Amino acid sequence: MLLRITALVFAALLPRGAQGETPPMTDEKSCCTATSSRATLFAAATLTGDVASANEVKGAAKEALGASAETWPAKPWLDRMVWIPAGEFWMGSDEPEFGDARPWHRVYMDGFWMDKTEVTNEQFEKFVQATGYITIAERKPTKEEFPTAPEESLVAGSVVFTPPNEAVPLDDYFRWWGYLKGANWRHPTGPASDLKDKEKHPVVHIAYGDALAYCKWAGKRLPTEAEFEFAARGGLEREPYVWGSNEFKPAGKWMANTFQGHFPDKNTGEDSFVGTAPVGSFPLNGYGLYDMAGNVWEWCSDWYRPDYYQTLADAGGVARNPQGPVDSVDPSEPGAKKRVHKGGSYLCTDQYCKRYMPGGRGKGEPDTGTNHVGFRTVITQSERGKEPGASGQSGR
Repeated sequence: MLLRITALVFAALLPRGAQGETPPMTDEKSCCTATSSRATLFAAATLTGDVASANEVKGAAKEALGASAETWPAKPWLDRMVWIPAGEFWMGSDEPEFGDARPWHRVYMDGFWMDKTEVTNEQFEKFVQATGYITIAERKPTKEEFPTAPEESLVAGSVVFTPPNEAVPLDDYFRWWGYLKGANWRHPTGPASDLKDKEKHPVVHIAYGDALAYCKWAGKRLPTEAEFEFAARGGLEREPYVWGSNEFKPAGKWMANTFQGHFPDKNTGEDSFVGTAPVGSFPLNGYGLYDMAGNVWEWCSDWYRPDYYQTLADAGGVARNPQGPVDSVDPSEPGAKKRVHKGGSYLCTDQYCKRYMPGGRGKGEPDTGTNHVGFRTVITQSERGKEPGASGQSGR
């Protein structure tokens, strides 16, 4: 989404007629990416239940990033990872709606290891048990962070997709996105939900900082955008889909967890899922990776700029292991710094957006997770010899 937090909160909490001026909308599609900032936590609802204090949160985060050696997984690079061999590829897209993914440009990547699947609830639970880490969505915002917010509005929660009861115009994403008190990785659709029978589903409501904390614990890191797209393409060149076909549903077979039916009000679940799917539910790509299209968006380490591909192309030649721009600019939401999302999610549909295609780009503010954003990790051959916690990735 393209709105900042205050706009989202008041749109969600006030009756339609009492909202006053509607936040500015853009032509950008907002079904798949929800990029509201942490200000979304200003929900005008009474805080209930146990929510960690700011000091507890900071302490847990410090523990997670400096945990003792006993908590580190042994040989994490051998645990459900696959080798992506070095090579060159064409990065980008010629899809008309993907203006920020043009032009095509040539990129060389060194080889690296990548998680075969998105990080699951089961895996994230082990991290939390080992470190006591508390995610951003579980934290109560403080007056120091948001001095102008009413005390009763400082509640923990996250951004959740909720389908409207009927067909609606697609010009206002407030109709299907909202802030929900008590939503977090343990309660993906709200406080009444849980992870029963979802151990193998991708963990969601993960902010960028949460993903970094997990990576540091595991001795790995987030992929760059170029690493993700290179791996997603599976050795194919300029193909529209990661499965190497011009058809979205070759031979009538569903290849990814996406949205069917009528967006956003009715997901018919023809692919067997109306939300997240257990990782590995759909076919592998050419490199042996699951869910490189659909299921959940995945964090990359790059800052987002819509002109970055043009910058690489203008430099000429072959870009080698690009690390992304040094800063973030998003003309659709000036002043908001964002990181790249890749892969699309179970909400992607050609009725509204189809960024499950490998050239598609998403974006999100680092302090915000949603119920369709997760991550996976990578590690290079040279990084394998480092001690866990020394991946070198930061919030640059």
